[in-house]
Amino acid sequence: MSEQGVSTVDVNGFAIRVWRKGQGRPLDFLASPGGLPRWVPFLDHLAATREVIAPFPGGDRGHSVLDNPLGWLVAVPQLLPQLLPQVLRQLLVKAGLDGVDLAGSSVGASLAAEMAALWSASVRRLSLIAPFGLLDAADPPADPWAQRPDALPGLMTADPAHWLALKVPPEGTNSIQWPIEQTRVSEAAARLFWPLSNMRLEQRLPLIVAPTLLAWGAEDRVMPRSYAARIAGLLGGPHETQVIPGAGHLAELDRPEAVADTILQWSV
Repeated sequence: MSEQGVSTVDVNGFAIRVWRKGQGRPLDFLASPGGLPRWVPFLDHLAATREVIAPFPGGDRGHSVLDNPLGWLVAVPQLLPQLLPQVLRQLLVKAGLDGVDLAGSSVGASLAAEMAALWSASVRRLSLIAPFGLLDAADPPADPWAQRPDALPGLMTADPAHWLALKVPPEGTNSIQWPIEQTRVSEAAARLFWPLSNMRLEQRLPLIVAPTLLAWGAEDRVMPRSYAARIAGLLGGPHETQVIPGAGHLAELDRPEAVADTILQWSV
């Protein structure tokens, strides 16, 4: 396995940090509402056999203005909401990700689905971990942004310790800047998905022709499992649903090896 590396790409004047590790056919990962503040074990499992690329804003300007790809997308004031997928495409092209396997978790999975719907040639195989983007008023998702901070770990993961570990400041991190950046991550995702999940993704799911994996934590307390069936019924291409035992909404944090293996087997 190659060493973890980092580079930056410039998209509309903002520096986007791109983490890379591993060798083999590229696999891109778009993060959850928690952003990607650190390299996590799930990515290491993927990088054992693939080159993993994970974009996250950084650099002299981006890290202080935008805190994850979602924040970058919504914070550029001249962009209308309908242009957001085009900006995401710029990021993937400049990072060398066009035409690769694409995976995402939660809000990142919703953006991955948008990418696969609008630019089908850009995605070979798609893996979605409990994506946002649909809203059933009779069975609504939980709102992660309406929770007390002490309730969030138990909502996002089956084992709250896994969420807390994601948020531990890495060694050498600025102790003042770190909590500010984490707050911006959450606020950025909230702006993109307000009102809650009202992305009307169901209108574009039939355009997805890439073979699609839906991975769902068996203990997901955010997105009801009924949404997996709704999404599967709307997809335009072949698909499969896998339920991950012992995992919550962010299944890749609770069961990193199991989720990684599921994605790798799907993306052969």
